[in-house]
Amino acid sequence: MTRTDEEPAGPHALDRVIWVLRRAELAVTALKEQRLRPLGMEAAHYTLLISVYSEPGLTRSELARRLNVTRQAVGSLVIRLEHRGYLERREHPRHQHVEELHLTSAGLDALRAADVVIADIERLVTDGLGPEETAQLRGLLNHVTKTAGNG
Repeated sequence: MTRTDEEPAGPHALDRVIWVLRRAELAVTALKEQRLRPLGMEAAHYTLLISVYSEPGLTRSELARRLNVTRQAVGSLVIRLEHRGYLERREHPRHQHVEELHLTSAGLDALRAADVVIADIERLVTDGLGPEETAQLRGLLNHVTKTAGNG
């Protein structure tokens, strides 16, 4: 069977910008997983910790929305990180059935160690691009985010 451009998976489907974005995301995620593993951390752990660091007091529901995952997925991560002593739950000041998440000092130490790894990966990517291409890529990705967010 010969494929054409009119087919749902035409011959150039894998050259689409959104597929290139996905391949880049997978490559960076795989590198993060590989380099964070010696710290006993996963990329999802770093993402959750940096989110709570950036906005102390987030709830599991708020985190789920920001990370585009289910509340159950966040709950599972929270339990794991809480057992490691990285997170603590506190009662919301106005809503007694809502728990806020906060980093512990151990969580902050773990985040600092992981952030060194993430910063090294960032440098690997940006050094390969150079300052002008890095700025251009950042601008283009921000534009894609805005465009897709309005779509």
